[in-house]
Amino acid sequence: MAKVLLAGESWISTTTEYKGYDSFTSTKLEIGCEALLKALRSRGHDVTHLRAHDVPEQFPWTIEALDQYDVIILSDIGLNSFTLSNGVFAGGNPAVNRLALLKDWVLNGGALMMAGGYLSFGGFEGKAHYHGSPIEAVLPVTVLPYDDRIEAPQGVQPVETTPNVITRDLGEFPVILGYQEITPKPESSVLMTADDAPLLVTQKIGKGRTLAYGTDIAPHWASQAFMAWENYGEFFSRCLNWLAGELD
Repeated sequence: MAKVLLAGESWISTTTEYKGYDSFTSTKLEIGCEALLKALRSRGHDVTHLRAHDVPEQFPWTIEALDQYDVIILSDIGLNSFTLSNGVFAGGNPAVNRLALLKDWVLNGGALMMAGGYLSFGGFEGKAHYHGSPIEAVLPVTVLPYDDRIEAPQGVQPVETTPNVITRDLGEFPVILGYQEITPKPESSVLMTADDAPLLVTQKIGKGRTLAYGTDIAPHWASQAFMAWENYGEFFSRCLNWLAGELD
């Protein structure tokens, strides 16, 4: 099973409640990937979750640190979190471009997955901002330079388009409630679509492998039916096994 670093999929929310004349504010940390972490760990994967607010300082700074993992997952975490560390943004000092580092790691045998969300690919108002980045160079898809979300409140069903080892025999996928508009590169393989739009795209590049999953691993785009699906964990486990070279 794979050793995995999942970066992102958390957020800090501040709520102000007004009760007549008075009000008070509360702040809490929320984790969006708890179900995924549980599902992957139950299948033997060794998963480390790096919360979004820790990414600027704690995401690996060297190839050697990246080499501790078989697979890196970026989920709902934008480009700025990797490029604007405290030393750069507050201190005005040069630092390693960790997205360029990640690109080199993939080309030399690493494995990268990007999952969809409001801060993935192009993202909400284009704020994820991966268009033109070193990451785009190794992803199996090109990224739009603007808001790339397709909201589908009516629900759309993921459909297998090419027989493959990831989706084989998993049955009918539950509906999703949105996805990202991504364009497969010529050398990639489109394994699934939603409304005829690419959804699951893979590629072998250099000595490594990359996978783009154009929708979320958790609500809201992952519907409650999707989260409760009996093959939820198996599907993502197979994604990791393919990336790690354990499934072909």
